[in-house]
Amino acid sequence: MNIQVMPENKLSSVAPLKQCNLEKKEVELILVKDQNGVQYTNSAIIPTPGRRGGPAGSEDDRETWGKKIDFLLSVIGFAVDLANVWRFPYLCYKNGGGAFLIPYILFLVIAGMPLFYMELALGQYNRQGAATVWKICPIFKGVGYTVIIIALYVGFYYNVIIAWSLHYLFSSMTRELPWLNCGNSWNSQNCTLPKAINGTTLGNGTTYAKYKITPAAEYYERGVLHLHQSKGIHDLGLPRWELTLCLVVVVFILYFSLWKGVKSSGKVVYITATMPYVVLFVLLIRGITLPGAMDGIRAYLHIDFQRLNNLEVWIDAATQIFYSLGAGFGVLIAFASYNKFDNNCYRDALLTSSVNCVTSFFSGFAIFSVLGYMAYKHGVRIEDVATEGAGLVFIIYPEAISTLPGSTFWAIVFFIMLLTLGIDSAMGGMEAVITGLSDDFKILKRNRKLFTFATAFFTFLFALLCVTNGGIYVLTLLDKYAAGTAILFGVLIEAIGVSWFYGVDRFSEDIQEMMGFKPGLYWRLCWKFVSPGFLLFVVVASTVTSSSLKYDDYSFPYWANIVGWGVAMSSMLCVPFYAIYKFFSVQGTLKERIGYCITPEHEHHLVTEGKVRQFKLSHWLAI
Repeated sequence: MNIQVMPENKLSSVAPLKQCNLEKKEVELILVKDQNGVQYTNSAIIPTPGRRGGPAGSEDDRETWGKKIDFLLSVIGFAVDLANVWRFPYLCYKNGGGAFLIPYILFLVIAGMPLFYMELALGQYNRQGAATVWKICPIFKGVGYTVIIIALYVGFYYNVIIAWSLHYLFSSMTRELPWLNCGNSWNSQNCTLPKAINGTTLGNGTTYAKYKITPAAEYYERGVLHLHQSKGIHDLGLPRWELTLCLVVVVFILYFSLWKGVKSSGKVVYITATMPYVVLFVLLIRGITLPGAMDGIRAYLHIDFQRLNNLEVWIDAATQIFYSLGAGFGVLIAFASYNKFDNNCYRDALLTSSVNCVTSFFSGFAIFSVLGYMAYKHGVRIEDVATEGAGLVFIIYPEAISTLPGSTFWAIVFFIMLLTLGIDSAMGGMEAVITGLSDDFKILKRNRKLFTFATAFFTFLFALLCVTNGGIYVLTLLDKYAAGTAILFGVLIEAIGVSWFYGVDRFSEDIQEMMGFKPGLYWRLCWKFVSPGFLLFVVVASTVTSSSLKYDDYSFPYWANIVGWGVAMSSMLCVPFYAIYKFFSVQGTLKERIGYCITPEHEHHLVTEGKVRQFKLSHWLAI
């Protein structure tokens, strides 16, 4: 009992405390004032270091979101990114249209939402970043470092894509868009105006989307990327000053959005998370008024159940739902760690994951209405103009916009949408790195602004490789290897660590302590069996279907694939290396060492007492 008494000249008495169940919490009584002969006291419950909800005082000294909406918009802003616009609509169209929604929604319900819910609950209960959250099972702390490194790698190239959007935004502020006509300094002699290209001209199985000599295609590859000045990944050249300046602007936006923690980033997302919805709605209204738009939307929604017999469709649905929700990057854990302890993260998980998937589906209407217009204009099929990735948002869509009345306005609006889609996702990735490391190393937390600047500057330096003449090759390599198999592996180990080693039953009790109710049997079964099984399926499928690295017709040399796997392994190896380090760093017999490695830190006293619950069969059978 910690009692602070009044000065000696004040007479005070404290009534005896009645016995009550405080779960080993201390009560602090502070005599605050003596007014009109009556002494008033103030009491506070102080968590002890043994509390399973986090370290002593963690609820008092940890920063929290200013408002609940700040957290929700941050999560939605992170999850809803460029892939919702440039990947999902094309996958849906390619894999049976409306039929693709069957495996997509199935994987959302049995794996996507449970993983999303698990990460939010894990971060909120323990109030720690991706690394230190593993005080619940210390041997798995390497998984935290894995996802932090992956988030850092992704920042190297994702910021460059945002810089491209910024470059296009600046270039759009002219009376005539620079990708409308040939005859510019970057155009080749083969540059051909779109009106001269039709179904007859293409032939030989070439689709319009792959036709690389239109003004829009040449502006992207020759005017922005300067790809024609590079012979391959071995010939990068120097950074382009235009893209470097755009990258500087992006990094500064990220820094000033994050330097004060969630208090500053929580306000930025009011713009970055909501703007894409406004723009998508405006683009949809404009798109459906164009000739051929309905043909595009019909192609997007056509139902072909025969496609469901193809394993590739199920693999595409599984990988898309996983990457779309953003589980495993440490971002959801970091964001949730700044919530109030009793926040209803169950409702948040259902809401934000649903909003993300609905956004993906909705964006398809805005995209395919314009693709239908493009197909109508050139007299070709929808499949000839349909594409995904950078080719869609930096070539096909800008070209369609350039033919509209008021094209400058539509271009500015479209690239503002791309910019805001990218910024809040990049903010989430950088926050995962900052929170994850600063929670682990307190000196970084005490110097948050300096550490944020160092992180932003570090990502900028490496991103310079991606703004060279051959930068697209570096970006392609990082995109495939940095966050491919590595992130799937990381989340698989995370799911096993939480569901099996820490225990679904104990994890459910943690959630009950926070929100007052225990997760239903469905969620517990998903966490223990379905989600790990789903992740194992995706890992195996992505490994089996993996092919050698290519960018259009350019095949990467063998050594580039070796470098790529080196990048992937640099993060994945954190898991076994840290496990070995942890095992040899603790003292005791073999059994005690194993016990210390797999027992939550606050229960280490049970190891010496021989009461390790993981050594009992009942632990592994519990649900």
